[in-house]
Amino acid sequence: MHGAQPVNTIAFRRRMLIRVGLALVVIACGLTLRWYGFPLGLPAFAVKYGGSLLWATMVFLLVGVLLPRLSQTRNAAIAMVIAVVIELSRLVHLPWLDAFRPTTAGALLLGRIFSPWNLAAYAIGIALGVWLDRLMEIRKSGEG
Repeated sequence: MHGAQPVNTIAFRRRMLIRVGLALVVIACGLTLRWYGFPLGLPAFAVKYGGSLLWATMVFLLVGVLLPRLSQTRNAAIAMVIAVVIELSRLVHLPWLDAFRPTTAGALLLGRIFSPWNLAAYAIGIALGVWLDRLMEIRKSGEG
């Protein structure tokens, strides 16, 4: 019974590292889309909402890193609450917040303009995150 603990710890750490790795890949894809999407001739819709979709996927994965013992459903719910709060924060106009939004960090973290369509993109992005997380579990069980 004592020997089972390190295996669980190793599996737990591996899952966390995979989530961090996936989040980093998603961040790289999102930044690439935002910086090179227009120069590559992608439609504005794909660049705008693709970035929002990837942002929400990243949020889901990072919630999973920070709260690893919660179920995917709970992590998805928390990620969606975060996404909705961030989107609704765009309706709040405080001088310091309005000064932060146009910066690169502000645009990437908070966005600039409220769009109800972002909520749909966030939901799809979180679903993508859940799918990636489940795919990771399936691959892990297949290696077994």
